[in-house]
Amino acid sequence: MTDATHHLQDGLWRNNPALVQLLGLCPLLAVSQQLVTALALGLVTLIVLTTSNLLISLFRRFLISDIRLPLQILVIATLVSAADLLLQAFFFELHQRIGLFVALIVTNCTILGRAELFARRNAVTASIADGFWMGFGFLWVITLLGGIREIIGRGTLFGGFDLILGPSAQFWVIEFSSTPIIIAGMAPGAFLALGCMIACKNWLDQRYESSKKDRVSQHPAR
Repeated sequence: MTDATHHLQDGLWRNNPALVQLLGLCPLLAVSQQLVTALALGLVTLIVLTTSNLLISLFRRFLISDIRLPLQILVIATLVSAADLLLQAFFFELHQRIGLFVALIVTNCTILGRAELFARRNAVTASIADGFWMGFGFLWVITLLGGIREIIGRGTLFGGFDLILGPSAQFWVIEFSSTPIIIAGMAPGAFLALGCMIACKNWLDQRYESSKKDRVSQHPAR
C-alpha cells in the first residue's frame, strides 16, 4: 500500500476523525442542522487542517520542545482568525450562523492532534496529504449529517445555498415533506443521527472483515 493510499483510507474511513476518533463533536453536532452550514464549516476545517499541517511541517526543525505546543496553537489560531475574517468579509450572513463555531476550530483536537502527532515529525508532502484526507474525512461526515438532518428535520435540501452562491441558488431548494420530524433538527436528533452513522460504519467494517475471513478459509494458502 502506498503512502497516499494509506492517508486516503485512514482519513476517509479507517481512522476517520468524526466516526472513529470522535473528535470535533461540538461543531459537528451544532452546525449540522442544515447542509449549507455543515458544508461551510467542513470546508473551513479542511483548509485550516491542511494549511496548518503544511506550515508546521515546514518549520518543524525550529519548534523548540519547551514551547512546541503553544507555537502550534498560535499557527492554528492565526489560520482560523484569517478564515473567520474572510467569512465576515465575503459571506457575512453565513458567518452569522457559523461564526462562533469557526472560532472553536482552534480547540478542535483533530487539528492540534495531527499537528502534534504527524506534521511535526514528517515531510511536507506527507503532512499535506495527512491534513487533506483527515479534513476531507471530517468534511464528508458533517456534510452527510447536515443533509440527513435537513431532510428529516426541515423537509428540505439545499436550503440557504444563496448565502454562498447568490440569489439564483434560492431556486435550488428541494422540498421533501411538509411535516418534518422536528427532533431531527434539535440536539437529541444530532446525537441520534451521528450514532446511526457510526453504527452503519461499524456494521460495514464487520461485514468486510467477515467476508475477508470467508475468502481466506475458502482459499487457504498452499
